[in-house]
Amino acid sequence: MSDHLEILLTNDDGIDAPGIRALYDALSAVGNVTVVAPADDQSAVGRSMSHEVEVWEHELGYAVEGTPADCVVAGLAELGPFPDIVVSGCNKGANLGEYALGRSGTISAAVEAAFFDVPAIATSLYVPVDEFDSPFDEIETTDDEYEEARRVTRFLAERALDAGVFEHAAYLNVNAPLPGDDPAPIEITSPSKRYEMDAVRTGATVRLHDRVWEEMDPETIPDPRGTDRLAVVNGRVSVSPLTAPHTTNRHEILDDLAETYLESLEASGA
Repeated sequence: MSDHLEILLTNDDGIDAPGIRALYDALSAVGNVTVVAPADDQSAVGRSMSHEVEVWEHELGYAVEGTPADCVVAGLAELGPFPDIVVSGCNKGANLGEYALGRSGTISAAVEAAFFDVPAIATSLYVPVDEFDSPFDEIETTDDEYEEARRVTRFLAERALDAGVFEHAAYLNVNAPLPGDDPAPIEITSPSKRYEMDAVRTGATVRLHDRVWEEMDPETIPDPRGTDRLAVVNGRVSVSPLTAPHTTNRHEILDDLAETYLESLEASGA
């Protein structure tokens, strides 16, 4: 299948980011890659959509003045050959935990593909800040640091379709560590449920603070076994098979409450 694999590649860091170039090079070895990616950084925009965007040709494919979701819709519906799979990434920085699923532009591109019934892979690189001398926003990743992400994304893009993986998952959320002496093993995971946001007001400013990232020491991290965060911190490639749209958790308690709605309005005179 790899000789005829059609791949749509996008990201949220922007078409000139090193992560998308790394995946382009890796995926070009197993299929025909069409790049439709944001013209500039669209990190953490979720599934925001612009409805009308400007597009121009780029050496990798197409640069879009829009979001990752815009890129997927434009790529699938208009700009490229309809793909066998959509790949999003590689993002600089991990996308871990349930709360990241709706925020991340990288993951949101994969979710958008799922609504088209196209299998997708979202790949991110875990960048441990304590191994660098700069704040995260100032860290510049090199091509070599994407080697693990390149290797596993190529493997999954080439093998997962024929293996039937996407008969049971709409998309895969992949988080790779920095490369070590040997290739990292894959661990199939679930997104961590940890959520530790807080906020501090200083005058007219409220600063939002994600405290989860302060507890990433492999020896003390509190996330349980089987979670994406624990796997990648311990040097493994985390692969979470996920679904879209989200499932509905219906229960008789809510059904009973709904039945009282009109009676409640009548009783209150609303």
